[in-house]
Parts: sequence; structure tokens; C-alpha cells
Amino acid sequence: MPIELILMDNVENLGKIGDAVRVADGYARNYLVPKGLARQATPGALRQLEAKKVTLRIEYEKEVTGAQSLAEAIAKQSVSIPVQASDDEKLFGSVTTQHIADALKDIEIEMDPNNVLLEEPIKMLGVYPIELQLHSEVVATLKVWVVRA
Repeated sequence: MPIELILMDNVENLGKIGDAVRVADGYARNYLVPKGLARQATPGALRQLEAKKVTLRIEYEKEVTGAQSLAEAIAKQSVSIPVQASDDEKLFGSVTTQHIADALKDIEIEMDPNNVLLEEPIKMLGVYPIELQLHSEVVATLKVWVVRA
């Protein structure tokens, strides 16, 4: 039997903080409520939720500001990735998101390869503008030089 709860935190594939959701009783009892992700809709829970929203909004704005400043710094940078290539500039293999994330470590930027937005692996020598997802609202563009080793 479904039960109605208020989410106290963002829950993937369910909702965002403050949403009223209907979930199976077992999901609520065994997962959402014990982990503090949701609560029954009581006046106390609503007050707690409002206080948490203010704190989360401040933290979110700090994260966005930090990501924007990092994006500006990344836009001024470029990385080179040396690779083996044929005479017609085709690579022996390809440059993937992992290669780009490793190259970013050389300029002291930690990046999860999943946040490197590369539609398909690079297979030719050249200069490529690569987008990096720093935050849900912030995308930086990095200049990647794929050069002959």
C-alpha cells in the first residue's frame, strides 16, 4: 500500500528535496526513512525541511561559484596528449575520456572521466575543444592538443 512522504534530500529517480511522493510502504520503511531521505508530512518535518532548504541553497550557490571560477581557469589552459600516429595523421588507437582526465592531472585538476563530454573517441591528430561537466549548471571548455609522440 503506497505511503505519502516528504523528501528531505534529493533521491535519484524519485524526486528533489521538498517533493511530496507516494512510494511503496516497504521502500519507505526499509530505505527512505531509516536513511533520513524522507519523513512523514508533519508540521515538524516541514519546519525542518525549510531550514534544510536554506542551508542547501547556500551550499549550492557556493558550489556553482566554485565551479564557475574553475571553468574560467580551465578555459585559459590547454593540455597535450602525445600519441602514435600514421603519416596521414590517423591515430594508432584513439584518445578517450580517460586519456583526457589523465592529462588534466598534469595541470593539477582532478576530473572524473564520466564528466568529460566526448561524443566519440578522437582518432586524428589536431586541436579539439572538449567540454567538461564541472557542475550540473557549469560546463568548461578545454583545448586538447592531440600530437604525435
